Amino acid sequence: MYIYKVEIEKYRNFRDREITFNDGINVIIGHNNAGKTNLISALALVLNSNGKKRLDVHDFNKSTSLDELKANPPRIRICITIKQSENEELNSDDLATVANWLIKLEEPYEALLTYEYYLPEKDTEKYVKALSDVTDKEKAWKIIQQDFLRFYVHKIWGGNVISQNMADNESLQKFDFQFLDAIRDVERDMLSGRNALLRDVLDFYMDYDIKSDRTITEEQKVDKIRSHKQAFSDAADSLILNLIKRMELGKGHILSYAKDTGAAFNKANPSFDGGISDVEMFSALKLIVEYETGIKIPATHNGLGYNNLIFMSLLLSKMQVSSDGNYLGSNAKVFPILAIEEPEAHLHPAMQHQFLKFLLKNKEEKKVRQIFVTTHSTHITSSVSLDEMICLHNENGETSVGYPGKVFQNNEKSKKYVQRFLDATKSDMLFAQKVILVEGLAEQLLLSILARYEGFSLEENHVAIVNVGGRFFDHFLYLFSSTNPYSVIKKIACITDRDPERKKKEKGASYSKCYPFEYDVQKDAYDYKCNPSFNLYPANAHPNIALFSQDEKEGRTFEYDLILHNPSFELLITDSMKNQEELKKLMRLFKEGAELSEFESLLRGSKENERILQSIALNTIWTKNEKKRALIASRYLNSVGKGENALELAYTLTDNFNRKEKKGYQDFIVPNYIKEAITWVLR
Repeated sequence: MYIYKVEIEKYRNFRDREITFNDGINVIIGHNNAGKTNLISALALVLNSNGKKRLDVHDFNKSTSLDELKANPPRIRICITIKQSENEELNSDDLATVANWLIKLEEPYEALLTYEYYLPEKDTEKYVKALSDVTDKEKAWKIIQQDFLRFYVHKIWGGNVISQNMADNESLQKFDFQFLDAIRDVERDMLSGRNALLRDVLDFYMDYDIKSDRTITEEQKVDKIRSHKQAFSDAADSLILNLIKRMELGKGHILSYAKDTGAAFNKANPSFDGGISDVEMFSALKLIVEYETGIKIPATHNGLGYNNLIFMSLLLSKMQVSSDGNYLGSNAKVFPILAIEEPEAHLHPAMQHQFLKFLLKNKEEKKVRQIFVTTHSTHITSSVSLDEMICLHNENGETSVGYPGKVFQNNEKSKKYVQRFLDATKSDMLFAQKVILVEGLAEQLLLSILARYEGFSLEENHVAIVNVGGRFFDHFLYLFSSTNPYSVIKKIACITDRDPERKKKEKGASYSKCYPFEYDVQKDAYDYKCNPSFNLYPANAHPNIALFSQDEKEGRTFEYDLILHNPSFELLITDSMKNQEELKKLMRLFKEGAELSEFESLLRGSKENERILQSIALNTIWTKNEKKRALIASRYLNSVGKGENALELAYTLTDNFNRKEKKGYQDFIVPNYIKEAITWVLR
């Protein structure tokens, strides 16, 4: 069996939400305060039999309206549906554990556990009267906290809630819910044999060669272990006698003080005696780390990350102990569950990947039945499959849930593409509050500083800029479209190049890039087309996705548009570019208002430059000013080496921005489509 789903009502940031899980590992991701920890806490309220069940007023969902509060006392309800696993046999211990909670008898069976935290019916009338005249929601919550919270009760129902059958504690104890929060004192919990965790693990694995020997009977195992214990006891007795002998003279001095104080009376004299068992001897053991060189150091000298890994391995060993029926008999746990919050807190990326492999191995070996991991780590998400991810997103206080593995439905091609390319960089789109998808490196490096020129900070607004490496938006947009019930709903702006193309009207011809001033000019000789993505998601046509591109008439690419809007901005000419002096002269001519013929005379002789001059001459619709800007933009684009130039531009534009309102600052105009994309995604 496995935890199939949880329904959470009015608990913390969950107003009313259903979340389904995998029979295996579940990686729960999302931005800060999306509800990841709250989800694990909700599971713990039902399944952790040793955990706290009473709640605080702040555990209620605060989006409840004043009218709702006045009508009825707030109630928290968490329903967990437990479902039969695919290969589970019906006569298993699993079914016996949940038999009294079944809500579906046919295979696959389903059982229901419901945690409720509520004000008893007898106090409701008094509650409604107390809040009848309240006009402020904050005051209403204060009254609940001060006057009614102490009357609240909690129950865990088994089966259909209407029946009001209490879940029996004995069956609940069969669940072993272990939760490792992000802030934990592993040294306190594991490094000495005095601690319960290490002591229990050591006790279980002591004489493990005998306990795991399948060639002998249980009776023979008991006899052998008893023999070992007796041998240890005899050896320990010898040590105790040795100690007592060494204390013989000293004991006389100690007891003389006891006699003087009157502690010895009625012929009763204090003395020393004792024994020690193998289990008691564990307190002398301390966890150490031994290197191949032979050097031994205490585990307290390790880093937090290393000790966290040791701690988790011990905890999984303890869970194996707790579920071993031969060791604990009828007290053994049936369903071990491991929940880990932010394992990346103390682990570097390589160890995060190794840790995940470790968890998967333990699941395969059935040391743990179901695993829940909350994370902010893109390294962890890039190491798991889309089917194992659950995405939480909170927008304006409303929490939504997305399932990346389900959004593609029957489109296996897109699913495989996203799975392949959702690396540690691209998976950032799953954590961010909002996302801007771009085609290339230049946009990725420059968008943040361009937003600052417009008075915005993408970082402060938790906007991720993700380079998808070309026109591959469609594959990724499956993850976010609000029209898909499984998607992660957040605002997505796509920035794409217009990329006009043409091909000759002759057999076998293929499309190639053309300049904007060439587009639609020679219709008798060429066929024309633009980026087909341009009209897929126009602004305001989709609830949460919009695509932005350059001007239909003058646009071509990102770098081309930078110059088109800033034709005399010499700072855009970087050290890695070709034709630097020529470009500077062209920019100065534009600033001086020179004639188009002067621009044309500066172009050195080449096949591409001849094409530019001829095409500009053929265009009879554009103005001279439009042609000048286009000529500079074309020469600039043909002089750029994309990767290095983008990095240099980022430095240059940042340096210029930091001079704002100081000497040396130069006005810079952000291309219109970039402005529109930034404004749309932030509004």
